[in-house]
Amino acid sequence: MAERLNLCQIDVSIMSFFEREILSISDMLEGETEFIPLLSSEDEEMMNAENIPDILPILPLRNTVLFPGVVIPITVGRDKSIKLIKDAYRDKSLIGVVAQKDINVEEPGVDDLSSVGTVAHIIKILQMPDGNTTAIIQGKKRFSLIELVQAEPYFLAKVAQYANIDKPKMGKEFKALIASLKDLSIQIIKQSPVIPSDAAFAIKNIESPVFLVNFISSNLNIEIVEKQKLLEVSDFMERARMVLSALTRELQELELKNQIQSKVKFDLDKQQRDYFLHQQIRTIQEELGDTPGTNDINELKEKAAKKKWPKAVEEVFVKELGKLQRMNSQSPDFSVQLNYLDFVVELPWNTFTKDSFNLGRAERILDKDHYGLEKVKERIVEHLAVIKLKNDLKAPILCLVGPPGVGKTSLGKSIARAIGRKYVRMSLGGVRDESELRGHRKTYIGALPGRIMQNLKKVKTSNPVFVLDEIDKVLGANVSGDPQAALLEILDTEQNFAFHDNYLELDYDLSKILFIATANTLSTIHPALVDRMEVIHISGYLLEEKVDIAKKHLIPKQLKEHGVQKSQLSFDKKTIENIIENYTREAGVRTLEKNIARVIRKRVRFIVEEREYNKKLTVEDIREILGPPRYQKEKELLENVAGVVTGLAWTAVGGEILFVEVSLSRGKGNLNMTGNLGDVMKESATISFEYLKAHAEEVGLNPGIFQKWNVHIHIPEGATPKDGPSAGVTMFTALASAFTQRKVRRRIAMTGEITLRGKVLPVGGVKEKILAAKRAKITDIILSVENEKDITEINDKYISGLNFHYVNRMIEVLDYALLDEKVENAVKV
Repeated sequence: MAERLNLCQIDVSIMSFFEREILSISDMLEGETEFIPLLSSEDEEMMNAENIPDILPILPLRNTVLFPGVVIPITVGRDKSIKLIKDAYRDKSLIGVVAQKDINVEEPGVDDLSSVGTVAHIIKILQMPDGNTTAIIQGKKRFSLIELVQAEPYFLAKVAQYANIDKPKMGKEFKALIASLKDLSIQIIKQSPVIPSDAAFAIKNIESPVFLVNFISSNLNIEIVEKQKLLEVSDFMERARMVLSALTRELQELELKNQIQSKVKFDLDKQQRDYFLHQQIRTIQEELGDTPGTNDINELKEKAAKKKWPKAVEEVFVKELGKLQRMNSQSPDFSVQLNYLDFVVELPWNTFTKDSFNLGRAERILDKDHYGLEKVKERIVEHLAVIKLKNDLKAPILCLVGPPGVGKTSLGKSIARAIGRKYVRMSLGGVRDESELRGHRKTYIGALPGRIMQNLKKVKTSNPVFVLDEIDKVLGANVSGDPQAALLEILDTEQNFAFHDNYLELDYDLSKILFIATANTLSTIHPALVDRMEVIHISGYLLEEKVDIAKKHLIPKQLKEHGVQKSQLSFDKKTIENIIENYTREAGVRTLEKNIARVIRKRVRFIVEEREYNKKLTVEDIREILGPPRYQKEKELLENVAGVVTGLAWTAVGGEILFVEVSLSRGKGNLNMTGNLGDVMKESATISFEYLKAHAEEVGLNPGIFQKWNVHIHIPEGATPKDGPSAGVTMFTALASAFTQRKVRRRIAMTGEITLRGKVLPVGGVKEKILAAKRAKITDIILSVENEKDITEINDKYISGLNFHYVNRMIEVLDYALLDEKVENAVKV
């Protein structure tokens, strides 16, 4: 195959190789090149349907066999053969091509020819520079040679059509056989140094299995006798197996040959080789009048001439460029200096994108891309308005704080689109080395600029929207420095106009960049860093908001990504609510999107397999696809249980409700606490118990009973760590209910810190807690008086249907939370 393929291919995919190596057709045909496409199945059927003449001129071939459909060039040397092809080409008639049995016979007779040949037509005749005549011929179909009827001026013979190849059955064995033939052929092409890589393209694009076998058979590196046997076989599967066997044998020989060549290859010593190559390069450069590094230096000068950078930067660049010109190009310092100057000249000094001051357009883009987030949108529009009025304003540094999946990171891209700036995002999660932000000094081996400067080089503007993702995951002071301290300079508008990168060693103005940091919590961020940012809290979404987000954003996005039309699948409101309530437990919508994608994937399979399915999904369909509900719906407690009260908690993924359970058992007044509680929560429990004992008479209790009962406080879901002071009022109410055996009011929840003086102090995360209460169908919420200001800042849609009771003292909580009626089967305390 290696020796024949370059002579036997003249199709459109590898014509360039044929022109370059064999015929130089561009010079010979003077623009009259005929491109021969690969034979398709339709062409093959038309070719098989053609009738062949009873009498054909016979062209003996000495060193090859022509197969139907295959195009090959042949060099014609005999006078008889030259006259034959010229007559046939002139008359546009068919010829019969037959392989000689013995290639050494100069003047073959009928007995020297094979009995089976191939009908062919002549595509082109070329007169070569050396005087030889070359013909390009294409096989049509096979024939049997019956008898010779004329010997002069060339052979004419009576022929009959040879049996057509049986149409193969499209079974598993057939497909595997065809795939194996293609794979082996491509492997041989890749490993052989004499076969052009374009040949693999030709193999891949052959549609007809019969033509594929003919094409490979024609190019096999085997004896002419074996090729003739392949031509005479009419059973397709048998011929394909014979070709596969020959290909396997050829591949093994080629691999062995390559292994031997690799082993005996002479290997110069590395230093000698490097020295030899360097000497060659130097000699070539001297001959060309070019010294090493000149091209790089000239390129730097051209780039520098177009830059509009500060004068101080230009002076440093010229000075450093002079150092580079004095260096030996073979010196290691040359590449260090070259890389430094290339980085300096690639930075976008004084290059800015023009902001779009169309406030209405900006609002529309932000509203289209994100649901809610009014504070952030309002702040961006305000920023644009001030820039439009003053035409000069340092960009604000925003910090979006909220649970995962509420759209903090993606909001940065929308902001960039809204104001017409470029967008760049840098993840800070797990950054522990200060040099990742400030860069390394360039004197160190492998020194790199900081990631801030690298991203500015990549984005090619000095005022992009720059998202610092997961800023709360940056490590503090450690052996590699303090990345948070480095961020103090980056995010301080009074300092970042002259940011100093250790690698660059020049001041760079970052004040025009709109930095947007994202975080899940502020607790792990250094207070000085928080002070430099404008913090905007983003709360979780209500059920109704999640439904709207799913309808307007998530479902259309996932349908598009999965290639599903809106008419092929739809979600109604009830189905979406079912997914949210039973299969997600989050403040954002990330898990919701994953579940929607999972549902769509299941239905895509039905669409592809053309099976029947419900185009309008139902709750039953969701249960069948996603399985049984993963989460129990949060429920408020019934009032007929004493000592169990509903509290509200804040977590990194949003608000949650929790239950505080108090159980009494006869004993000596011991207090036990379980439920994986933190120290602060344990202190709240102790304060609650001690305050209740100190003010027992106000609650209607005999102070002496506390010495007769052991108290056990438990908060369920013990595998989840819990801490914080906000459960103080909940624990106090639960203790009071347990000792008085009074019922707890239905649909009530509370949150607040307590003191030994009986004060109820304010807590944070109010909006998230309110969302959790609404999910649990709570109607009444007890808060500290000082939290009332937080409620007034919350949108009315979040608090509709809720009654808020503001208290100043712990005793007031009991007036709202406990009923005068005792529970059934009350314990006599």
